[in-house]
Amino acid sequence: MSESTIALVTGANKGIGFEIAAGLGRLGWRVGVGAREARRREEAVDKLRAEGADAFGVALDVTSDESVAAAARLFEEEHGRLDVLVNNAGITGGMPQDPTSVDPAVMLQVVDTNVVGVIRVTNAMLPLLRRSSSPRIVNMSSSVGSLTLQTTPGAFVGPISAAYTPSKTFLNAVTVQYAKELADTNVLINAGCPGYCATDLNGFRGTRTAEQGAQIAIRLATLPDGGPTGSFFDDDGPVAW
Repeated sequence: MSESTIALVTGANKGIGFEIAAGLGRLGWRVGVGAREARRREEAVDKLRAEGADAFGVALDVTSDESVAAAARLFEEEHGRLDVLVNNAGITGGMPQDPTSVDPAVMLQVVDTNVVGVIRVTNAMLPLLRRSSSPRIVNMSSSVGSLTLQTTPGAFVGPISAAYTPSKTFLNAVTVQYAKELADTNVLINAGCPGYCATDLNGFRGTRTAEQGAQIAIRLATLPDGGPTGSFFDDDGPVAW
């Protein structure tokens, strides 16, 4: 892709999302920093610009139809297209999440952000992505969403989680369905696992840095034409569904 490549990263004001935006910025791309809170969003944009990135803020709440529509209008009016969408915004819903005691309202909130939010943003941005010569969609998932790993004795899949973990399984399944529908287009859509990164999502208990976690998204955002679609990857390669 050329230096004029335009990307949007949701949930990009901190953590892995910020590092994804920073990594794409280092490629010479113009990067939209999607985030709900204006102050944190603009602080992130200022930091990225100070590092030399061509970054701009995008007011974006992935759980709001109105907010997502406004973000799509921004790209329509100011850029006329979108080349890469990284659906990174996500929440855990808090722990513990034992299935026998989880609050159904928490489950709905997590799914609305982690799954429906991805659908909401993707569908709003697809008309713009279709104008790109090499459109890419990256859905930030997690290996905890792998049913294969969840049922493998001894595999590291985190704590019991009735909301967050199944939301990533749901997201993986949705990614496959998008790939099937878009199979006759040049849109490549894949899921990526950043690994267990130290971010506020897990109280900074992770063993990888946010910058390390961002690498899979950058790799999938820069796939060549004809690359894989409807697949799930981490830094070591394909992840079992």
